Amino acid sequence: MGNKQVLVFEPNHLQKAIILVLTLLIFIVSVFPSAHGFSVGFYALTCPAAELIVRDSVRTATASDSNVPGKLLRLLFHDCFVQGCDASVLLEGDETERSDPANASLGGFEIIDSAKNTLETFCPGTVSCADILALAARDAVVMTGGPDMQIATGRRDGMVSEVTNVRPNMVDTSFTVDDMMRIFSSKGLSLEDLVILSEVFYAYQRTLDDGQRLSGNLESFGIAGAHTIGSAHCTIFNDRFRTDSRGNVTFVDSSLDKDYAAKLAKKCAASTSTTVHIDPQTSFSFDNQYYNNLLARRGLFQSDSNLFEDQRTKDMVVKLAGDVDSFYEAWSESFLKLSSIGVKTDEGEIRQICSRTNV
Repeated sequence: MGNKQVLVFEPNHLQKAIILVLTLLIFIVSVFPSAHGFSVGFYALTCPAAELIVRDSVRTATASDSNVPGKLLRLLFHDCFVQGCDASVLLEGDETERSDPANASLGGFEIIDSAKNTLETFCPGTVSCADILALAARDAVVMTGGPDMQIATGRRDGMVSEVTNVRPNMVDTSFTVDDMMRIFSSKGLSLEDLVILSEVFYAYQRTLDDGQRLSGNLESFGIAGAHTIGSAHCTIFNDRFRTDSRGNVTFVDSSLDKDYAAKLAKKCAASTSTTVHIDPQTSFSFDNQYYNNLLARRGLFQSDSNLFEDQRTKDMVVKLAGDVDSFYEAWSESFLKLSSIGVKTDEGEIRQICSRTNV
């Protein structure tokens, strides 16, 4: 019998290149699980520049308007707390969430739209508006000196936005800790999350003489224990003191420092539409000064004071006031929980335009 000839496969240069590319793709997919589920790096293959594009939009907007970060944080909160983080708050139209008076003062929509327009140019039909909003809120904190973090993406956009869902999920500036906790616990959030996140989420209502309801105007709200950035109109808090025609101030709320109340009364005397910085010390910096304000009884809202007065949350306030690193760590954990509420991964759509559904 003759010797058997053994055939050895010798790949050519093209075949070697194909093998190399396939090997790299397998490696990338194993490191960055994308296209399925809700995970960090979801767009690594389908739109690698997605997060950079969103951050650039936030950076550009913040450079021209320092109120942008607070607006984006509040916008995310109002989205996630109503029916999950599905960008339903962005939908326009009668009887949508956005049409409720409690949401009349929301802002930052144009930043989301700007990022979406760019993403549709480079990665059409790929990146959801819900992910853009979550990323923009994350980046808003970075733009004001707060901590950066990786967050999961892969949210799909909701198809439904109903005005009737808004009010039952709103937190009022007059709420006690128990009142706030009822809403927070229904979202899977803890008492610590409440201390970190609660202050961004207010739709303050005031009863008028004619029985109508009027939503107070929150010019821009930041989460941070959460009034570390942003401002609010006097109508939100001026029930904590009274000023007569001669300018004499009566202190209604004993939990508010009298000197601070007098300064607020003076600012608000001219017009209830006057805006006041929520954190007068470091208004545009994401830090723990808000908690130090609470220790000095200078929380702008009644609910702020409640966090310090309530024994269940007082120790947390004291700890966060004295350690900015602890605040940043707690903030990161609570933000990840907030931005994961009710995420849709198997239903919904990827909107082409954030203010309306595709159908």
